[in-house]
Parts: sequence; C-alpha cells; structure tokens
Amino acid sequence: MAITKIKFGTSGWRGIIADEFTFNRVRAVTQAIADHLIAQGLKDKGVIVGYDTRFLSERFALEAARVLASAGIKAYLSNRDVPTPAVSYEILRRKAAGGINFTASHNPPEYNGLKFSPAWGGPALPETTKDIETRANALVEKNNITSIALEEAKGKGLIEEVDLRKSFLDDLKKKIDMEVIRKAKLKVAVDVLYGTGRGYLDSVLQDAGCQVTVVHGNRDALFGGHAPEPSEENLEELSAVMKKGKFDAGLSVDGDADRFGVLDADGTYINPNQVLALVLDYLCRTRGWKGGAARSIATSHLVDAVAKKHGIEVYETGVGFKYIGDLLVQGKIIFGGEESAGLTIKDHVPEKDGVIACLLVAEMVARERKSVKELLKRLYKEVGTILNHRINIHLDESNRKEVADRLSQPITELDGLRVKGKKATSDGTKYMLEDDSWVLMRASGTEPVVRLYVESSSEEKLKELVEAGRKFILGQ
Repeated sequence: MAITKIKFGTSGWRGIIADEFTFNRVRAVTQAIADHLIAQGLKDKGVIVGYDTRFLSERFALEAARVLASAGIKAYLSNRDVPTPAVSYEILRRKAAGGINFTASHNPPEYNGLKFSPAWGGPALPETTKDIETRANALVEKNNITSIALEEAKGKGLIEEVDLRKSFLDDLKKKIDMEVIRKAKLKVAVDVLYGTGRGYLDSVLQDAGCQVTVVHGNRDALFGGHAPEPSEENLEELSAVMKKGKFDAGLSVDGDADRFGVLDADGTYINPNQVLALVLDYLCRTRGWKGGAARSIATSHLVDAVAKKHGIEVYETGVGFKYIGDLLVQGKIIFGGEESAGLTIKDHVPEKDGVIACLLVAEMVARERKSVKELLKRLYKEVGTILNHRINIHLDESNRKEVADRLSQPITELDGLRVKGKKATSDGTKYMLEDDSWVLMRASGTEPVVRLYVESSSEEKLKELVEAGRKFILGQ
C-alpha cells in the first residue's frame, strides 16, 4: 500500500507503528522541527524530548534526541515516560525552544505519535505544523538525515538526561489546596490505564494524605488490549473496585495523562462536560480569579450557564486544544475545556492536563464534603439542567459522498424544531434550535464516520434529537 504523507492532526502526527510511524519518518520530522527552529533563530535554546509507555516510544525519543544533537540543538531527554503536560511545563520552566513528545495519547496501542509544542508551551498552531509538514515530507524523499551517537552527543553536552517529574509535581502542589484535601482524609481509587500518570496523579494524592488504590499501575504497551482512554467502558474495572469498597471518588487519566476520567463515590461515570462545568463553578467560587472561560464548539453549554452565573465571558473555539491554549497565553481566560476531557486553568500550562483536572475534582469533593453527583444536582438547580450526548454514526463507503453532500445542505427544521441559527466550521456544522437545544454534525476526515453531538434539557429530548440527527445523516 502507498504510504500517506506526514500530516499533523488536531494534536500532532500519528500513525500505525512500523507502517506509517517508522524510525526513518521520525528522523525526518525531527530534522524538520530542527530546521524550523533554526530558521526562527532558536537553535541555542534546546528542546525537551519526552515519551509515553507505548511500544518503542523511548527508542523513538532517543532517535529524535540524536537528530537534534546532530543539528547542534541540545536535547533535554526525559529519564522516564512522562505526561504531556509535564513536557509543556518543562518547556516553560527552561525557556526552551520547544518540546517533542512521543505519544499517541488515547489512540489504540498499535499507534504511536509525535507532538510538537513550540516555546509558548501549548500544542503547535496550524501555521507551525504546516511548515514542519512541508519540510518533513521533502526530507522523507531525500532520506539522508544525519544523527550523532548517544555517548558522543552526551560528551559534547548536546544530550542531557533530565528528570521532568519533580519540578512538575512541585508546581502542581502550589496550584492545588493540598491542606483541604489532607483534612478530608479522602479515599480515592486511581486508574492510570498503564500509562504515564503513574507516579504523578497517585503520588500527589498520597502526598496530600489520601488513601489511594491504584489500578493498572504497571507499564503495558498494549494497554490491556484497548485504547488507553478514560471512557465509561474502559473504567468499568475501576468502577468494580469502587463498588467493593467505600471510596470518595474514582479518578483516571489517559495514556499520556492529558485527559481525565471521573467516577462518583458509587462508581458512576461522570461525563467530561459535567466535570468541566463543576470545576469552572468551583474555581469561580474559591479562587476569586477574573477572566473568561473557553470551550470548543462541541462542548456543552452547561459551561456557558456556569459562566453566566458568575458573570464571565465565554470564548467558543474550534476543535483542538491549541486554540484554548492560545487564549490562555493571551491572558483572556481563567479556564479552558473541551468535551473530549481536556482542561487547563489560569497560571498553568497552555495544554490540557488530566492530572490537575483530577486533583481539582479531589479538592472540590474534599472542600464541599459532597459526592460529585450531589454537587452536580445542586448545580442543575442553580443554572438549569443541560444534558448532552455524542454518538458515532458509521457509514458505508458507498454512500460516504452522498452523506457529505447532505451535510452541506441547509437545515431549517429538525425534529419539529425551527433552526434559529447555525455555525459552519471546518469542525462541522452546529445547529441552534428554538428551544435552546443544539445539534452538531461532524464528518471524520479519515474514516467513514459522522460524529453527532446533541444537547437539550431532558433525556427524552436527547433521544429524540439523536434519532432525528441519525435519520437526517443517513437520509432516512
């Protein structure tokens, strides 16, 4: 089969190991990043190089460090697998030119990936990744990337193995009210899904005096046979552990610890949109910060309702945390989140961080002395009930173009409700309905799938909107 060109998606370049994601291509992308930084005059600032627990991740990281060293750029190579937000923090702490992190985040185990973060610490914006893509694809054709032996590079001071853990955890402890958590003596179940969160999320909770039970705390490059995503389905084992004992909360992070998962005290899954709204409300009540809140176009308007309660502005962004990170760097927001379980806060990294998200939930439960569901019930009383749901609608290759054409057509009514407004973006089309419900339809660019997002005030209405959206997409 023909190998596709190197292309960065919403969060880096990813591919199947040994098929698209190979050592030769990793060297080419790394050289492209080196050339990009040299062109910007950043050669002397160094690059942080990290990796996750996937197959060959540490080897890919070493190859990247050797290529950087050959280009005269110092590589600060992590001495163990590391969360993506820790790489982001280290870029800022060292004032480095950027960071390269080998991870495919929550993707299935046969994938690996490369994330590049520039000097501002967040995911690279499209203009940056476009330049790297162009350079990398040209280099793949030439296949003449040079690298330098590890010991030689170390001898020249061009590769330095570093500990990214301590400084990151020390910083986290300044941003979380450790004393509030300590006084509550929480009992917490943690699932790190065989990934980089081990020794990070569990360690901070233990340092705060929590009784912590860790699930899947060993490295497994196959992640137990499924994608390391903290979804309801993947957290069933964590839920089962919680049901056998008495816990205050269940907390989880994905493979590179940039996404979060939350279970209530009884093991019930709390969806990310609900967590985002609860955390925003909690921060507004306890921190006294001033500024706006950002959410992606597909994220719940429950965030908007909380923002309205506290009199703060909401910024709606496209899909991709880079846009939220950019707003954080500009100082416009105190909070940013997306429905796919990404979150960050003021004075933190401009990158999603599942570890701090989980710690904020622990702090919230500790201070309020209530379960997550109790807190959610109270929030709904204050701002109104807003529920959401997302499904993937799988298409036949034969009708993929027909569906794409249908999605491009205007809609004036859905499920008997008038469409009062719409937003058409590269991330899909969002239809605002007259009862303040909304529907977002987003066709995948890589697989025959349409992602359907719906939001309304009741479970019954959600089901009706899902069915109406499905029928429209399939032309039934």
